[in-house]
Amino acid sequence: MSAVSDTVRVPAAPGNALTQSFRDSMVVAKRNLIRMSRIPEMLIFGLIQPIMFVVLFTYVFGGSITVGSSTSTQAYREFLMAGIFAQTVTFATAGAGAGIADDMHKGLIDRFRSLPMARGAVLTGRTLADLVQTALTLVVLAIVAVIVGWRTHENLGKVLAGFALLLLLGYAFSWIGALIGLTVRTPEAATSGGLIWLFPLTFISNAFVDANHLPAFLRHIAEWNPFSATVQACRELFGNLPPGFNASDAWPMQHPVWASLIWSVAIILAFRTLAVRKYRRAAG
Repeated sequence: MSAVSDTVRVPAAPGNALTQSFRDSMVVAKRNLIRMSRIPEMLIFGLIQPIMFVVLFTYVFGGSITVGSSTSTQAYREFLMAGIFAQTVTFATAGAGAGIADDMHKGLIDRFRSLPMARGAVLTGRTLADLVQTALTLVVLAIVAVIVGWRTHENLGKVLAGFALLLLLGYAFSWIGALIGLTVRTPEAATSGGLIWLFPLTFISNAFVDANHLPAFLRHIAEWNPFSATVQACRELFGNLPPGFNASDAWPMQHPVWASLIWSVAIILAFRTLAVRKYRRAAG
């Protein structure tokens, strides 16, 4: 004589859905942070490129580029660092996409499917872990910048607000990386797809040169580039605007802090929605 027992899963109360999603996201984030701590070369290699940019632009091009009314190496160094910081947080997009593509490729997502967890928690946890890694990268890069002569000229609150905007931009772009990672078939394709569009985005901007010196059609693109808004906001918050610098009349350049916030939040809302929808179809 045998008995068969069926396990009935009771749906969570609507009020508990947000709590469960948050808890599941933290578990996934912890899993990814532990994995990252066991592969320290990920952080090391992620620092090599921005440090090279700092050294090359500061010591090779620094005395040849005019910002505002100055060709001073020190003025350009301070002008440059906000752009390097912003480029660093956005280039983390490729790592986010490759990580998610790798999880998809190895079948880890199929294992998550069998667990009673919120579907969006897998992506949220991954992007939060990437945010922590980006924050650590920024700390190390800021120390290197101070060593080569970068200085801020505003109070601590404004400086921290500038770094907060950088992290918000990095978190927003990590959702773009998540969507790319879910769309392509291999981690290699995710890395390439995550980088190829970032070069024109970061170079057609005010990151490395005064956008007022760009040709008219490129200048308009740079002025409304979300990347440029964050760079300009950080320069204001760090007190790194060079002598004689005049921002353009474009709204994002006149109100860069608000523009940076609006752009970052809009990117998060749009690409998180698309990424979670793509994930549910892929894992369905």
